[in-house]
Amino acid sequence: MRTTLDCIPCFIRQALDASRMISADPSFHESVVREVMLWAGRMNMDETPPLLAQQIHRRLRSLTGVADPYREVKDAANRTALALLPRLSFLVNESIDPLEAAVKFSIAGNLMDLGAKSGFSEDEIKESLACALDEEIAGDYGFFKEAVRAAERILYLADNAGEIVLDRLLIERLPLNKVTLAVRGAPVINDATAEDARVAGLHDMVAVVENGSDAPGTVISDCGDDFLKLYAESDMIIAKGQGNYETLSDENRPIFFLLKVKCGVIAERIGYPVGSVVVKRQDR
Repeated sequence: MRTTLDCIPCFIRQALDASRMISADPSFHESVVREVMLWAGRMNMDETPPLLAQQIHRRLRSLTGVADPYREVKDAANRTALALLPRLSFLVNESIDPLEAAVKFSIAGNLMDLGAKSGFSEDEIKESLACALDEEIAGDYGFFKEAVRAAERILYLADNAGEIVLDRLLIERLPLNKVTLAVRGAPVINDATAEDARVAGLHDMVAVVENGSDAPGTVISDCGDDFLKLYAESDMIIAKGQGNYETLSDENRPIFFLLKVKCGVIAERIGYPVGSVVVKRQDR
């Protein structure tokens, strides 16, 4: 999907958030925001939002020499999710439809998205998870359940740190010998990398591959050959979060998007209001 005018304030906010994580110097914050504002006037609006965000965050890393400015926030989110995991696992196991419960908790974890907003608290995470089982899933959960039964090769595209811990609940309900988990190839915003997959314990459960890209989504033209081979050969792709939706919603592949709708741009595109818990089958 192409970038809209409503995406531009998000880019500027991301730049300010990241600059504040890197430095306490207000003059540095101002210089970063001014540079991004100038760049925004020249950007190609036909590109996807994650591809443009990739350029911003590369520039921030270049300016500061800090490879992963969100690392501390990511570690905190992982710790919070790991502490909650045993209770959530119990609730999934006790559910009438454990797969559905796991999907709901996994999508509830999509709250932990610093691309969509400036922050989230431990209380917000707990509240989202406490309400998760009462949420209705909009879209195509029935088709998702059928696809899980029929799939021979499942590619699971992770989204954010913290959220990836809760993805364990869903991945455990899939045929593990048929699943490969894909994470970002390098740090960007608070997206999950191989380090976060290890912290979540997923490297002991399924094959884990880096996608070769530092975009906060899955930009096919920017991904590595190993990932692209898996992407082409998988007969079910589970794509978590808005960034993956923004970059893959025009792809002709067997994709199921699992996300919480967090902005009006995505709401208009996907057809469900802000706040919706969505399982969306790619129309092919």
